[in-house]
Amino acid sequence: MLKVGFIGAGNMGGAIMGGILRSGGEHSVAAYDADPAKMAALPAGVTAAESIPALMASSKYIFLAIKPQIFDAVLPQIAGHATADHVIVSIAAGITEDYIISSLGIDAHTVIVMPNTPFLLGAGATALAKGRFTSDEEFACVKGIFETGGIAEVVPMDKMKEIIAINGSSPAFIYLFSKAFVSYAAECGIDEDAALRLFCQSLVGSAEMMKGSGKTLDELIKMVSSPGGTTLAGLDGLYEGRLEDTVKDCCRRCTKRAYELSK
Repeated sequence: MLKVGFIGAGNMGGAIMGGILRSGGEHSVAAYDADPAKMAALPAGVTAAESIPALMASSKYIFLAIKPQIFDAVLPQIAGHATADHVIVSIAAGITEDYIISSLGIDAHTVIVMPNTPFLLGAGATALAKGRFTSDEEFACVKGIFETGGIAEVVPMDKMKEIIAINGSSPAFIYLFSKAFVSYAAECGIDEDAALRLFCQSLVGSAEMMKGSGKTLDELIKMVSSPGGTTLAGLDGLYEGRLEDTVKDCCRRCTKRAYELSK
């Protein structure tokens, strides 16, 4: 039986719990959160643990679904209860395997994970790195859990901060990019809801082309760009505004902050 415990029951923790519950098979899911309101709102099928020690006693896979800023308060509560039989799964930006091992004082089996918010809709993109004491079977189990809510890709442990810009934070960057298109449509007198639907479908279709057409990104750009046409005129504006450089700078800033938050 898969025995999973969650410390933290916010949106992402709740979404992962839901994925496990929908996956079928034998499992037990428990959760603990210091916020009584979140405990009262646990999904049906999730057991409310009385304390962190009680959660540790009943679960093998411990998901730390909490903010990076409160790890310093939570890990001491886990220390003394964590054993080599546990797998500690962190989904917080900047939290490192070494920090968890040092805080717990054991050769902790860890999986470091960067999910993203589309997981809430079953369309997530999750990056995972296997800890040095974690078995292949344990890692495969955690990867399978995240595949219940989208795709999951294995990334080297030393690139888990860099990957944040690519999948963890990128939804916000995409939303800002999208906002400009919808705002332009409104300025032109086009219904915003209609424009949003059209642009969303364009994003979906473009993603499918990137995944399934077999063409490079440059080839896909060329497919849309008729000589002397509207697309090239628009692309000229993006090139003049150095869009690619701006995006890379955005990613570098994101990564720099991840290292600043690193523990």
